[in-house]
Order: sequence, then structure tokens, then C-alpha cells
Amino acid sequence: MTRLLCLLLALLSLPLRAADADFLPGVKRIVFLGDSITNAGQYVDTFEAFLFTQFPERQFEVINVGLPSETVSGLSEEGHAGGKFPRPDLHERLDRVLEKARPELIFACYGMNDGIYKPYAEDRAKKFQDGMRKLREKAAAAGAQVIHLTPPVFDSVPISGRVAPAGQESADAPFEGYDGVLGRYSAWLLEQRAAGWRVIDIHGPMKAEIAKQREKDIAFTFAKDGVHANAAGHALMAAALIEGLYPASAAKFRAWQTATKPPTFSDLIRKRGRILSEAWLAYIGHTRPGMGNGLPPAEAKAKAAELEAQIRAFPIPK
Repeated sequence: MTRLLCLLLALLSLPLRAADADFLPGVKRIVFLGDSITNAGQYVDTFEAFLFTQFPERQFEVINVGLPSETVSGLSEEGHAGGKFPRPDLHERLDRVLEKARPELIFACYGMNDGIYKPYAEDRAKKFQDGMRKLREKAAAAGAQVIHLTPPVFDSVPISGRVAPAGQESADAPFEGYDGVLGRYSAWLLEQRAAGWRVIDIHGPMKAEIAKQREKDIAFTFAKDGVHANAAGHALMAAALIEGLYPASAAKFRAWQTATKPPTFSDLIRKRGRILSEAWLAYIGHTRPGMGNGLPPAEAKAKAAELEAQIRAFPIPK
């Protein structure tokens, strides 16, 4: 324990804003696209907290417009949501996202819904790949760069009684081996690095951590429903994202979080993020029922500015 405390103190004695090259000099407006996991937003909030500590002099605008149920592939399983509505397609709203939000940088986290919770199929994989390419093409035409995040893990263990084994596919139950499908989608994304794509691996670190923890606790999971990451899962996602962009600063940020436990700081960022996310989703528009209206943009920005002033009042290690 003493050794760990000394390590944390040593890390905190170093500048939090240490020498990492800026991943995109001059960027201000950052948009997160994805499904319900991104919409939940905890990993986005932690990334924004990192930006506040890493670049306190810069005025980043982080816009989380992740949409529950959405795919980048345009696919939807028959009877989705009990037949109430098909899965939203990112490309139905992408032009509006680009026009209204005017992002300079986009983080895109898709895949979880794109395989439709069925065994791997080339036609579905191609739809996923084509959707990603279309996203990149439209973003480039609008002057925005894209950083891809591989999909989080699908965990069949906590829902073992509600999955369909191979060869017994069911419209009412996800495929037991669906994480293997997500693994293949992740591998394809990582292969695109050779073509110049910026891709950060989320799936690999989550899978490795689950395997590590299950050596001690066979029931360990990041997602009790098999899909939606809990707070620990989002924390790991955020850590992988930050490590992928700023490896020299990631450990110092984690040490600061651990040593200071700034719940109010995090709560303010969370509250601000929720206000902006709901407002932007409503302003951009989408086909997903049940999302609420959000505040009018001007009112949301005013409330967010008040919260940001409180956030910036917190002392950050120099």
C-alpha cells in the first residue's frame, strides 16, 4: 500500500499536461456517434474530463449524439423492439449531423448492433464496412476527421439462459457466440489502419480484462444484460480511448482521478453532457421513438456555460 501511495504521489508531482503530441491541433468541436452505449455517455464524460485537465486553456465543445439502437450498416432485425420500430440508420441523419453540428473531429463507435446479434455473415459484414466507408466519405467532404472505436464486448455469460447456441438461431435470442462476430468487425477496423484510418481498440482491452477478472471471479462482467457496459466498463473504454490518443498523459490522469476522487467535478461534467446531448439529438432529429425533446439549443448552451464555469473552478495539478 505504501509503495502504491508513493507511486501515486510521484505521478501527481509531474505535470498533468505532460508532453503528448496533440492528436489534432486546433480542433474545437468534437462529435461522438454511436449507439446506446455511446448515448449512455460515461466514457464520453471521462474523455471530456481528461480534455479539461489536459488542455484547460482550450475551449473544446464535445457533442454526444449517440443514439440507442442505431447502426452504421442500416440493418435491423425483424421484429426489433417488439415490432415497434426498426433500428435507426446513422445515414438517415448523418447529413444533418454534419450540417448542424459542424464537427471537426468525429469519434464513431459502432458494431454492437450491426451484426444484428446473429452469427457472422459476409453480407452483414459488408453492410457494416460499407457504412463505415460512407461515414468517412461524408465526413471528409464536410471537413471532419474520423477516429473509429472498435465495438465493446458482447458478454453471453450473464445472460446464459437467454442466448441461442450455434445452429439454433432464434429471432428472440441473441447468438451465444456473438462476441466472435464483434471480434471480426473489430479486426477489420484495425486492419484499416494500414489504409490510414485512425482506429482505437476498445474491444480487445475489454475482452482481456474480463478474462483476467474471471480468473478470480467466474461471474465477473461489465454488462449484466450482455450489451450495455456498467460504470467500470465505461471507465475501461475511456482509458483505452485516452491511452490511444495521449499515452504519456493517460497514467497521470488516472492517478489524479484515483488520488483526488473528484465526484463533484465528474458530476458537473456529467450533468453538462446530458443537457447538451439531449438538446443536440432533438435539434438534429432522428427516427428513434421515446427519446424526449431536450432543451432548445440556446437554453441548453446557456446552462452548459454555467456548469462549465463551475468545472473550470476546480484546481488541476500544474
